[in-house]
Amino acid sequence: MNPHEATVHRSVVRISASGGAPEGAGPEGEDDGFWGTGFYIAPGWVLTCAHVVGNGGRGVLDGTTTLDVTDSGERVHAGKVVFALPRPDDPDDPPQRWPLPDLALIEVADARDAECLWISDRSAIVPAPVAVYGWSRETGELGWRYGTGTATGGDGGGKAMLLRGEIPVEGCSGGPVLDTGRGAVIGVSKGRGERNGLAVPVTALRRIANDRPGRDRLQSVLRAHDRYHLRHYRAVGTGRSWTGIQKTLRPTADGFTPVLRTQLFARLAELTQPGTPGEVMALVDQAKSRVIQDPYQPGVEHDPRTWREGVGLLYDLRDGTEGRADRADWPGGGTGPGRDLELEAVLLYTAWVAASVSRLADPADVKPLNDLAGWLTTQADALQDVIRKEVHRILHGRSAPDPERPVPAEGVDLVKGRPGPVEPPEETEVHARADVLVEVDGLMYGDRYPWRVKLLGQDDRITPLYDDAHGARRAALSEALREPIAEALRQGDVGEHLAALQLILPRELFDEPVASWRLVPPGTDDDGLDPHTMPLGQRRVVVVRDRRRRDGRDFPEWQRRWNGCAAGPMTAVPLRKEVPVAGHGARRPESKHAAYARLSDADPAAVPVYCGPVSHGAGATALDAALAAGHAVVIWRGCAGEHTDCVEFHEQVARLVCEAHTPEGLHRRLRNLRIRCADPEAPDEDARWARSIALLLDPPEHPPPSGPPLSAPGMRPGDGP
Repeated sequence: MNPHEATVHRSVVRISASGGAPEGAGPEGEDDGFWGTGFYIAPGWVLTCAHVVGNGGRGVLDGTTTLDVTDSGERVHAGKVVFALPRPDDPDDPPQRWPLPDLALIEVADARDAECLWISDRSAIVPAPVAVYGWSRETGELGWRYGTGTATGGDGGGKAMLLRGEIPVEGCSGGPVLDTGRGAVIGVSKGRGERNGLAVPVTALRRIANDRPGRDRLQSVLRAHDRYHLRHYRAVGTGRSWTGIQKTLRPTADGFTPVLRTQLFARLAELTQPGTPGEVMALVDQAKSRVIQDPYQPGVEHDPRTWREGVGLLYDLRDGTEGRADRADWPGGGTGPGRDLELEAVLLYTAWVAASVSRLADPADVKPLNDLAGWLTTQADALQDVIRKEVHRILHGRSAPDPERPVPAEGVDLVKGRPGPVEPPEETEVHARADVLVEVDGLMYGDRYPWRVKLLGQDDRITPLYDDAHGARRAALSEALREPIAEALRQGDVGEHLAALQLILPRELFDEPVASWRLVPPGTDDDGLDPHTMPLGQRRVVVVRDRRRRDGRDFPEWQRRWNGCAAGPMTAVPLRKEVPVAGHGARRPESKHAAYARLSDADPAAVPVYCGPVSHGAGATALDAALAAGHAVVIWRGCAGEHTDCVEFHEQVARLVCEAHTPEGLHRRLRNLRIRCADPEAPDEDARWARSIALLLDPPEHPPPSGPPLSAPGMRPGDGP
């Protein structure tokens, strides 16, 4: 018998149509309304598959019609669907094969005493020994089933998990997939194919956190989960608690133990949670960099939505049995074997979390911060002296107790009226974790543009996130990139410090209104001032970079002109010699070679300026000359409509670049101009000249070349369509 079965059984439920089973399709006329399986992840909250609750149609999916939730004691509770992902276009006619992530969360208001499973805090790890549980009619009668197997892999995007072994079938959809080696739920059973079972990783729950209401809901449920498990462990000890089960699975009793994890997660749950994955990953990277001897290079990107998930990225595949090593080279001196690098990383990370939360100055965080700081101090006292001092410094602004500045009884200094810990001023500099780099290749076949989305971190470290070798047509490019860009920005943003968006484009796409792209689907209600729905260029830095020049090699003129602009002060020079005049075409356009000669002689800090599009016509000819002459900063107006304010545009931009002094000074000014031009009913008349303003900011070797463009499957760059 599976050793976890009895404990799991108490948390797994049957999901049925409200009112039971009147019309006897079941073998004994019972449970005719049975839809599938679910399980409690927090008191009053059941997780299952969306296709399970989708059997109830529109009313159930909308939460206006209840369903029945039957627990192991045969108690029936009314449940209400709070969300289902994805929601079908027609809830009354659901798809035969429900798309991923295929998850639903049910609120069961009168089941606050339910026993709950432990949800893994880590990204899904395979291979792993697993057991799958649920209710099924596989043998003809509805009954409890479980099977064992292995989680063998996934789809590469973290959306699906493949299972092999004795996996139950129909009816077990929505049941838990338990990692039996760790004692944690890592997935939700979705179904079975000819050879493999299919599950959804629990990390797919993060998808509901892509907007503020969903993020608040997810964090609320996980907070209830972590509070429950600490309370349950204290009440029943190791006998029936998941903390106790996890203790039996560990070969050692030291390090970052399941008991410490349960205690820590319950304390982290009381804090204000992070707004973006980037806030968590920035602290994870910082902790790993501090405890790893060799220069730390992040590997796979993650998108944690809670502080607890950051902890899950700091201990290795054996939960603490590896990672102990001689560290005589540790700053301040190591003491040989026995160092628990994982526990050290977790405690440092947690101290930085406390410092980060304290900066928010939310009075509700004062008590939980004090509680967390006291716990941290106790745990750090058992570690190496250097870590104990480091934790103390992060919490109290100094590395050791000071008789003249005693630590408050609560364990945290209150600095300048702000609650909680604070780091020394020299270490409080915070910035975006990474910028987002979008690379779009030229047309290599047909009418589609292949693309890639990456993170551009410190020291020009590039981390690939998403790509599409087949690409998208020009008209569909913004929609194809919408969600990948949104996900990447969430991983780059850290609090108020927003990631910039850099788009490396072929020159025929330079006039695409990228600063006007939005991160919400077309047709979404827009009040004009929602930071999550407003055009990207009104909230963050958006710049264009040159695909053609990026694919080649650096040349001296490019570096010289970038250095000139970076040193400042910048000045403006017309991209086309015949401009400015009232309107276009009044004089013969300058030839490409004449433009190249003139722009090559321009001051090293000169910024070419043009009141018109640059992806075609005379503007494109002049831009080719400017880029060949090495110019790394160019400003133009992407609109192609009729206008008569060209003179004003050039005069205003000349003033703009002079006031900005360097390229960095342009960003805030351009953002302000875009906002002032945004109101379609009453735009700022003094800023109308800046409509459709665009910026090329293209420093050489930043980032370094990242390899050849993508090709379609079975093709090589340069092949025809």
